[in-house]
Amino acid sequence: MKIAIDAMGGDFAPLEIVKGVEMARDRYMDIEFQLYGTQSAVEPLIKNLERIEFIPTTEVIEMGDEPVKAMRHKKDSSMVRAALAVKEGRADALFSAGNTGALLSSAIFLVGRIKGVDRPALATALPSFGGTHDQFVFMDLGANAESKAAHLYQYGILGSFYASHVLNINNPSVRLLNNGAEEDKGDEVHKSAHQLMKHSPAFNFLGNIEARELLEGTADVVVADGFSGNAALKATEGTALMMLKQIKQAILSSGLKGKIGGLLLKPAFKSIQKKLDYNEAGGAVILGVKAPVVKTHGSAKANAVANTMGQIKTMIDNQLILDIQNYISEHSEELKAGKEMITSEMNR
Repeated sequence: MKIAIDAMGGDFAPLEIVKGVEMARDRYMDIEFQLYGTQSAVEPLIKNLERIEFIPTTEVIEMGDEPVKAMRHKKDSSMVRAALAVKEGRADALFSAGNTGALLSSAIFLVGRIKGVDRPALATALPSFGGTHDQFVFMDLGANAESKAAHLYQYGILGSFYASHVLNINNPSVRLLNNGAEEDKGDEVHKSAHQLMKHSPAFNFLGNIEARELLEGTADVVVADGFSGNAALKATEGTALMMLKQIKQAILSSGLKGKIGGLLLKPAFKSIQKKLDYNEAGGAVILGVKAPVVKTHGSAKANAVANTMGQIKTMIDNQLILDIQNYISEHSEELKAGKEMITSEMNR
């Protein structure tokens, strides 16, 4: 398998991207890597060209660039060239730590949407501190600020496939992020989405979930509109990091007994910190396009890059995209009927 890599995307690019690719090359014997980037910046960093092909580019999409405009005008950028390699069949997957909006645009307009998927969405695996599994799928994380009921329903399908194919969860449970557990909670979009998901045989729907329950392990897939999902994700990450920081400060300021207790608890804190560390989990996946497209955190270091390569390998090995395509194709009439039902209800 071949992975096309935007070597210039990310806060620590290209150094950490190249280091991560070489780590992944040494871990995974069946992957070839295509590195796209500025020749003077990238080529001197490559220590060993075994299964690494370097393709020079002359432009870089910056974090502050307007996404669609950058994709259209910076045609020789590392991100666009890597996306075109996937589109033209010269690579099997696309990776970047760069501009999320530009990567989303490249995924939709260059790699292309799966026929029958209305809105590709951004999904990630978050840690679960309860239930039977260590992680759950959370989507959409901001690819679409506004969503219709039919889009949320499709996210349930896409998220279920990711949970089963990548996280190895059998018959994953799905919940809808809302402002209350009752099915009549939320605006009309969420009420309609609940009814559509409730009556669907496409996945195992267990009802609504509130943001405070996200990490409790009560769902294998949590579906949200992009605005709510992005806000909930950042609030959760920020709270977790602040709590760890406050606990550390409390231990350091609590005198000798507190410090001794802190030393005894250090392995437990390390375990929790590792579970919350995005460098361990891999990247966010743009689900609903014709090939694996994965975005890792902008501040990701080499280990996160290498772990994300393993995540992409799992997606390809388990034929995630092919199985999604086949399901959407085989159930096109059912999906169409669901959309029509929701449209009819909302027009009453």
